[in-house]
Amino acid sequence: MTRFLVVGESIVDVIVSPSAGDGSADRELPGGSPANVAVGLSRLGHDVSLWTHFGDDPGGDLLRAHLTGAGVDLLSPVTGTTSRAVAELQPDGSARYDFAVTWPSGITPTITADHLHTGSIAALMSPGAADVEHLLRTRGPDTTASYDPNIRPALVGDCLAPVEQLVALGDVVKASDEDLAHLYPGVPALDVARRWLTLGPSLVAVTLGAYGAFAVAADAHVIVPPVPVTVVDTVGAGDAFMSGLLDALWQRGLLGPGARPRLKAVTAADLHDVVSRAALVAGLTVARAGAAPPTRKELWLEHSIPGSKPTADA
Repeated sequence: MTRFLVVGESIVDVIVSPSAGDGSADRELPGGSPANVAVGLSRLGHDVSLWTHFGDDPGGDLLRAHLTGAGVDLLSPVTGTTSRAVAELQPDGSARYDFAVTWPSGITPTITADHLHTGSIAALMSPGAADVEHLLRTRGPDTTASYDPNIRPALVGDCLAPVEQLVALGDVVKASDEDLAHLYPGVPALDVARRWLTLGPSLVAVTLGAYGAFAVAADAHVIVPPVPVTVVDTVGAGDAFMSGLLDALWQRGLLGPGARPRLKAVTAADLHDVVSRAALVAGLTVARAGAAPPTRKELWLEHSIPGSKPTADA
C-alpha cells in the first residue's frame, strides 16, 4: 500500500517571460497540477504514486525524468502526445495559460493507498474524468480523499455541477478564490466554502493569492496571511499549498485509515497550524522559478511561520 496516490495530468509548462517577445527566453518546465502535488509530497518525505499520462516524446522524457528524480512512483501509460501549457508571465509574476491537453480514459490503478488526491483538468476533462470520479466513489473505506478543482475555464467551461459532485466525494477540498469566482460569480468565497462543507468534506481551504488563505471546518474558521517573500513567479503556488496542506494533515494524524472522525473534529488551533504550514510551502515555492516545492529540510529551516491567531466559529 502506498501512502499517497495522486491521479491527474502531467504537463510541460512553456514559460514565456514578458520581455521575451521573440520567444528567445522561453523555458520548458515540468508541470501539471496533480503532478506538482505528487512532487511536493515526495519532496516532503512521503511515499507517493502518480497515475498520469504523457507521450513517448521529448516532453514525456522531461516529465518522466522530473517525476522519478523527485522520488515519485509512476503508474503511467505512455501513449499519444504529451500535454503542454504555455504560461505567459505577467509583470506581477502571475501566469496566463494557453493549453494543449488530452486526458484519455482507462484510469485503472490497482494499488491501494492511505490517501487519494485528484483534481484540475483530469477530474473534469472527458473521457478520463468519468474514470477519476469512479475511482473516488469506489476507493476503499479507509482511504481519505482530497480534491482541488484548479479550474482552467478555457478547457472545461461551465463545470459547476461536476465540481460539486467531486467536492461531495472529498474529505479535504482546496480551491483558489479565482476558482470560486468562476463557479459562483459575485458570491463571497467564505459563503462558498461553507456551502461546500454541507456537501460532504470535513475541511475546505481557500487560497487568496497575495492575501493569504483561509479554511473552514465544522467548528473552526481560520485566516492566515501570506508568507512575506519576493515573488519570482506564481507557477505551481496552489499545488505547493495543496501538498503542504496534505503533509501537515498527515503529520497530525488527520488523513488515512481511521482519521475521518479526527478530521471532522479538527480544532481551530490545529487548523491554523495546518494552513500556516501550507502557506509556508507555497511561499517558498513562489520565491523561485517554476513549480519547485521545498524539501522537508528546507521547510524545517524556515521554522518561523508568521500568522494570525486562530479563531473558532461561534
